Amino acid sequence: MAYKLSMTKPKIRKAVVTDAGYATRFLPVTKTLPKCMIPIMDKPITQLVIEECMIAGITEIILVATEEGKPIYEDYFHNSVQHIYNQLAKQGKESRFNKVREVFELPSIVVITQDKNLPYGNATPLISAKPYIGNEPFVHLFADDVILGPSSIKELIETYESSDESVAGVIAAQDIPTIDVTKYGMVKLKEGTDNILERLIEKPKKGEEPSTLVSFGRYLYTPHIWKYLSGFENLVGKDGELWAVDIIEDMAQEHTVLVKPISGQWKTTGDPVNYLKTVIDYAKQNEEFKKDLNECLN
Repeated sequence: MAYKLSMTKPKIRKAVVTDAGYATRFLPVTKTLPKCMIPIMDKPITQLVIEECMIAGITEIILVATEEGKPIYEDYFHNSVQHIYNQLAKQGKESRFNKVREVFELPSIVVITQDKNLPYGNATPLISAKPYIGNEPFVHLFADDVILGPSSIKELIETYESSDESVAGVIAAQDIPTIDVTKYGMVKLKEGTDNILERLIEKPKKGEEPSTLVSFGRYLYTPHIWKYLSGFENLVGKDGELWAVDIIEDMAQEHTVLVKPISGQWKTTGDPVNYLKTVIDYAKQNEEFKKDLNECLN
């Protein structure tokens, strides 16, 4: 099937946020709790990711979870917990409920589960979310990647809106010269360009990295992406998984995919040590927590 894009770019309204893995590096807590419901101070990781979408003008969130995680997410984002408010009101502490009200001011959130018949992988949730997306551009976020500072999604959308009609997608990157390249996907730009993707090289050997630009879980796709997810049974790669990196590379061979270095600070919470670093850095930048934390650290 051929996908044709309108000459007038539609407004990007939807985001697919994914937390459909088993987070085995966080066991035992993740045997019960979805990884991205683990808190960064007083908010779950996923809420910070959705707030980034809201800043960018996204109005609809499709949150892809495991079957076990779905009811936990639905309860968090949709349960009004009136009994908690009533208790606080009796104690004259209604102001503590203001942060709960902020949850209900987030964009519309529908929680779905990943189809168990599909292959495992970080691109697989897109297939499950397709009926909710339709034939329009959208953004895709890994829920365990946090941005401290300006919204990377807003920057991706602005980059897309100012691009020409040949652009089929935009991926976020961060320039980190000191990063251990053997642990991350590194960006290779097309020769003679400063922002067009040629390849994403996963975990290159030290000294063989094509740049110091690190790719992470923030992507903008046009409907072209569905072509490269069709016939997914034949697209599984390393470890028998369906990888977003592979899908994006395939698309970049036939269309223009832009690379946008973000201005915020990318933080991964994918393992306990990096999660702890993210909590500390978040608290150090937060007016509510930074004074007490700095005193503790000193």
